[in-house]
Amino acid sequence: MKNLKYIFVVCFLIGCKSLSAQKINLNNKTLEPNQVSMSFENLDNKEVLKVVKDTLVQLVDEPTFVRIKDLNFKNGSIEVKVLSRLLKNAPAFARGFIGISFRIDDKNTKYESIYIRPTNGRADDQVRRNHSIQYYAYPDFKFDKLRQISPEKYESYSDMGLNEWITMRIEVKGKEAQLFLNNSKYPVLIVNDLKLGENTEGGIGLWVEIGTEGYFRDLKITKQ
Repeated sequence: MKNLKYIFVVCFLIGCKSLSAQKINLNNKTLEPNQVSMSFENLDNKEVLKVVKDTLVQLVDEPTFVRIKDLNFKNGSIEVKVLSRLLKNAPAFARGFIGISFRIDDKNTKYESIYIRPTNGRADDQVRRNHSIQYYAYPDFKFDKLRQISPEKYESYSDMGLNEWITMRIEVKGKEAQLFLNNSKYPVLIVNDLKLGENTEGGIGLWVEIGTEGYFRDLKITKQ
């Protein structure tokens, strides 16, 4: 208790952006699926969250995520470990899409998102490698529109693969967001103009796309 009081005083005097990361327990009480199915499985001797997109959702870059209940986020960091596999019935264009949605509005009709395409990370085609990471904003700025109006600006490359744990950390401040993978020192994607603006805030979702069997664990959120 004395240590907590000391931290509070120091923060009051010099200004602290955050005290510590909040670890979110991923369970039925804290999670709400939206256009996905979710379950809990034992993987690598740890209980993890499994998420699969609803087959009735035909469009891509949709709000297909598990939302964290009672959480409001504007600025700070979101960190989670993800592992992606392809479903047996995955279409040929499936890439193991998995990622994070943030600043989700109350009705799941607007949000920002950054996701990865693990199969692209070690592809023999350099163009596919360049599309390993993707930013998009729902509903008006999906990947295809951003690729058309600003080629390469909202996509990037980083080494990654299927069936391996990848640490994603998104740092958000105002209208800027940066993605770090596997505790990299420097960001692997920089977005300087989040499409929903610098003053939006909202929920956080663990996102998957068609053909993905996605797993999540060790979610940590730090607010600023």
